[in-house]
Amino acid sequence: MAKELAAKAKEAFVDDDFDEAVDLYSKAIDLDPNCAEFFADRAQANVKLENLIAEAVEDANKAIELDPLLTKAYLRKGTACMKLEEYQTAKNALEKGASIAPSESKFKKLIDECDLRISEEEKILVQPVASPSVKADLTHQTVLFFTKIQVEIIVIYLRHDYYQKPEEVVVTIFAKGIPKQNVNIDFGEQVLSVVIDVPGEEEAYHLQPRLFGKIVPEKCRYEVLSTKVEIHLAKAEIITWASLEHAKVPAVLPKPNVLSEVSVRPAYPSSKKVKDWDKLEAEVKKQENDEKLEGDAALDKSLREMYSNADEDMRRAMSKSFVESNGTVLSTNWKEVGAKTIESTPPDGMELKKWEI
Repeated sequence: MAKELAAKAKEAFVDDDFDEAVDLYSKAIDLDPNCAEFFADRAQANVKLENLIAEAVEDANKAIELDPLLTKAYLRKGTACMKLEEYQTAKNALEKGASIAPSESKFKKLIDECDLRISEEEKILVQPVASPSVKADLTHQTVLFFTKIQVEIIVIYLRHDYYQKPEEVVVTIFAKGIPKQNVNIDFGEQVLSVVIDVPGEEEAYHLQPRLFGKIVPEKCRYEVLSTKVEIHLAKAEIITWASLEHAKVPAVLPKPNVLSEVSVRPAYPSSKKVKDWDKLEAEVKKQENDEKLEGDAALDKSLREMYSNADEDMRRAMSKSFVESNGTVLSTNWKEVGAKTIESTPPDGMELKKWEI
């Protein structure tokens, strides 16, 4: 049955119906998930669909994993990486395929093209621009399953953000209690591929961005911790990334520590005092911390500090208990609050009244 579906997929591919080809190869893979040929052929169809290039790389990697001697898998990976302008990664894959099949002329032609592209890239200088602020990418993945009868939406609540240093970008995926063996991460020249099998979820979490800048795969690493997965991406160039994902925004060189034309102008005596804004801000913060509040103001400040320092579960518990109890109960125990409706509990000597609207 799987071979029959694969044969129909090839027919669809020849007819330029690439969407149908991908769908049929996917059904064949469901029936025989250990067939490297199916993954390599679906990678070829994905390459034809411009929005599925990253998936093509993933399929090619899977085919290579299942059959390291399957030469067309290296060809598919090389072709897909060239589409992503990852010429060094493409060249590495093509050279591996050429070593297995030295008589195949396609490999040499594509390797020569990669060498040309790589040499062109080395001539391009990064344009310096004003340093942008570091942005955080927060997301959760929504997977849609369409059936003939109904549409079901499953939301996998995993968010990620990032920060950067001159030499690396650190991506954090917030996921609690994920076993290390459930995390699969691959590093490409400019692609990050993350697949996490979340316990209790039918679908895995996928994060496969084309990165803003190039990285050094062999220097990249990741750690699976109790509450998160932390990924360290080694930058190929010491530049500031304007975002995590690739965009048509110029990269930013580190700001050089040189004197500007304005700063080298001669200074003349002036009676106007220069304000030290950093010192002023520090004094204001100190005054706020030292301020002794009483009554409701002190309670309000205490509750705000408690909420700002709380984790996600504590905040959910505080919000739910306060709203459901009409402001008479405030709990930080989500296990207790999440399992029931919180009843109003008025203070001693007072009674609860319901007002008709």
